[in-house]
Amino acid sequence: MKQKDMPVSQNQEYEMTIEDISVDGEGIGRINGFTMFVPGALPGEKVRIKALRIGKNYGYGKLLKIIEPSPDRVVPPCSYSKQCGGCSIQHLSYNAQLKFKTRRVRDALERIGKITGVKVHDTIGMVEPWRYRNKAQFPVGRAGSSLAIGFFAPKSHDIVDMDRCMINHQINDKIIEVIRNFIQKYSIPVYDECAHQGIVRHVVTKVGFKTGQVMFVIVTNGKNLPHKDKLVELLRNNIPGITSIVQNINSKKTNVILGQENITLWGQDYIVDILGRLTFKISPLSFFQVNPVQTEILYNKVLEYATLTGKETVIDLYSGIGTISLFLARNAHKVYGIEEVPQAVQDAWENARINGITNAEFIEGKAEVVIPELVNSGLHADVVVLDPPRKGCEAEVLEALARMAPQRIVYVSCNPATLARDLKLLTEHGYEVVDVQPVDMFPHTTHVECVASLKRKHK
Repeated sequence: MKQKDMPVSQNQEYEMTIEDISVDGEGIGRINGFTMFVPGALPGEKVRIKALRIGKNYGYGKLLKIIEPSPDRVVPPCSYSKQCGGCSIQHLSYNAQLKFKTRRVRDALERIGKITGVKVHDTIGMVEPWRYRNKAQFPVGRAGSSLAIGFFAPKSHDIVDMDRCMINHQINDKIIEVIRNFIQKYSIPVYDECAHQGIVRHVVTKVGFKTGQVMFVIVTNGKNLPHKDKLVELLRNNIPGITSIVQNINSKKTNVILGQENITLWGQDYIVDILGRLTFKISPLSFFQVNPVQTEILYNKVLEYATLTGKETVIDLYSGIGTISLFLARNAHKVYGIEEVPQAVQDAWENARINGITNAEFIEGKAEVVIPELVNSGLHADVVVLDPPRKGCEAEVLEALARMAPQRIVYVSCNPATLARDLKLLTEHGYEVVDVQPVDMFPHTTHVECVASLKRKHK
């Protein structure tokens, strides 16, 4: 369609009504039947916009004026909310956020998975949905000629310089202050991703909510880090609970934050935290859920859906450092955790030892390789727990699980779209989705975690 034939013209102003929210938090509405995405707008609002980008099937508009505001609109408490790409729906009341996430999960199941009639429970929210993250990743660079430490602006790699974040643990505000002073005082070159030059790329922090232990990771473009002894001194003198100071080497031209090599500058190369009655050792490269309060709720739901009696053999796929595996092990006969990251597997074995758990075994390898091998070897699992990355499971994994034919599958997902896609395949292989429980692990963002319960149909 030629531009002159389009129902919306670029740079023109329009009034429209917002009907929904996109997965990125933008308001969605239509002008003369043409779909427009409007950042900052909420469902039910009548707004005035300027059409900025017009594509073949949809366009993007700039919010100029809210003519009729939504009753769910609130004033964001964070002064960076309009600039930062981290919290895209801070302007939506928390209760409305939870309803949106429930609807998002239900819509994905019906639209992508073709799954209807399944009970999708109300999303479990937080009593206090702020300062909940135990892990932060701050890009370091320049905004013009000034040092910038913060988060990326939406859909860009432009760093929004900030001195605090309302969803990260409070200790990060002090850490940003310390690293900023260090870089400025000692004139440490920061990374320029276009030129692939400079030293400091990111700062990564991990905090034990129950133990108070703090890990600081400085990601550098090569091994050179001038005045590292001064950095250690500054952190030890100013950060309560600091127990681990690590330099991570990442000299690749990549968007991946962490490299594979770590140098411990001071203290331990790990921190410890507690979930439920279990203690976990957390390394720089290992995955640990970022919201410990909601993680306990999530894992207890996994345990409930697994309905273990103490006799079952369980496979925990994408097991990370063994968090779910060890939650399950106390109620199972045997648990096998499968994970492809070597350091995470080592941590999982160590976490089993720390907690005195002897009926959990951890296998290093890709799920799509290990599961078919286990099936071919004759291993049978009564229950399988899946907790894959956002991309979901490989088809080979789901097909091999169908051949193994466990009685129950519990699927933990951070992406409703790939969850729905994978559940569809499992239903085609003889499984029935019993119910789905969304859990709000990421308040003020559009992300939502889910636990789905499946059982094998008896022929």
